[in-house]
Amino acid sequence: MNSFARHSSDRVHSPPASGCAMDVLSPFPSGDPAISALNILSVLMMYGPFYLANTGAMLFGKWIPEKLGFSSITIDGGRNWKDGFRLLGDGKTWNGLLGGAVFSGLLTMFAHYLWLGGLSPDARPFVDPTLLSGPDDWFWVGGEWGAAFTMGFTLGLACMIGDTTGSFIKRRRGLKREGDESSKAPLLDTVPFAIAIFVAAFALFDGQIITHDELQSEIVALLVLTPIIHRLSNQLGYRLGLKSVPF
Repeated sequence: MNSFARHSSDRVHSPPASGCAMDVLSPFPSGDPAISALNILSVLMMYGPFYLANTGAMLFGKWIPEKLGFSSITIDGGRNWKDGFRLLGDGKTWNGLLGGAVFSGLLTMFAHYLWLGGLSPDARPFVDPTLLSGPDDWFWVGGEWGAAFTMGFTLGLACMIGDTTGSFIKRRRGLKREGDESSKAPLLDTVPFAIAIFVAAFALFDGQIITHDELQSEIVALLVLTPIIHRLSNQLGYRLGLKSVPF
């Protein structure tokens, strides 16, 4: 039994219906390249609720306001930086920032629901981000469901802050998007929000499954792959009609 399995089985707050936590988590980590690739996919799905804060921002900041006919509130309030250009632009709104964080919180609750009993152990393609949480953790507010929402909201908010920071840097470097033209800055479009998520996770959720020592190589791999994942998700959103541009 590896240390990852032992640690997981000690702190899991809701054991699977059949078998124990270590039975579900035993594939982590593995020296087999094929299994390691699956591990990276599993970690992506575990971090998925936090990554998808950007999707929530798009829904709450653009799609829902357009459908319901109300205005979004821009974060910069229309103010310019000393270079004469907008601080962030119309694309960064309070609706999107807070909506993205709430969306992540709800997705984390949904992941917790699926883990608890919505899916059989053999059908679970992911690990519950709150698997190792308990009453002694600072984010255990209102029980396990509150813990799931608080973790998701916190890391979703970190995602949005990272994304907003990347947007600010792009504008200062003259790389802002213009209409249907890409900003031509794929790394600044993706890396800041991913780094913000991981920094917040390790700073605020030490000892949780999302920051476990034996998953750090998969987390680094996920960070490296984030620009590709982000590009593919943007193209999917464009094809589904959720985005006006494929980037």
